[in-house]
Amino acid sequence: MDLSIETQSNPKLLSPLTLAFLGDAVYELLVRRLVVEEANMPVGQLHQKAVSLVNAAAQSDAFGRIEKMLTEEELAIFKRGRNASASSTPKHADIAQYRRATGVEALFGYLYLKEEQERIEELFRMIMETMR
Repeated sequence: MDLSIETQSNPKLLSPLTLAFLGDAVYELLVRRLVVEEANMPVGQLHQKAVSLVNAAAQSDAFGRIEKMLTEEELAIFKRGRNASASSTPKHADIAQYRRATGVEALFGYLYLKEEQERIEELFRMIMETMR
């Protein structure tokens, strides 16, 4: 995928919802990898396990697990995502959970574009260690 030089060097130029769009995929891939690494099971069970970890309520809780570990820059990106006005409404979460989840997704999208894979892995590991 060819991103413009501007957005590659400064992903802050992207809208927070664009960052969240990308971050949703990054986060889900991390969860899917974890679920597959944990056990070889039927796809339906893998899907159910992944869904339990990738939803607005779980991602909202994830923020509480990493909040104190975020840098000022990361917290600012989270807040941009949280405060962005989304056109969709959550089906299985309240608005506050949905907004926090969007902030987490924006953060993961931002870190991905900055090519900070180690930081992504570190934050994800913290989320999962405290979630279990």
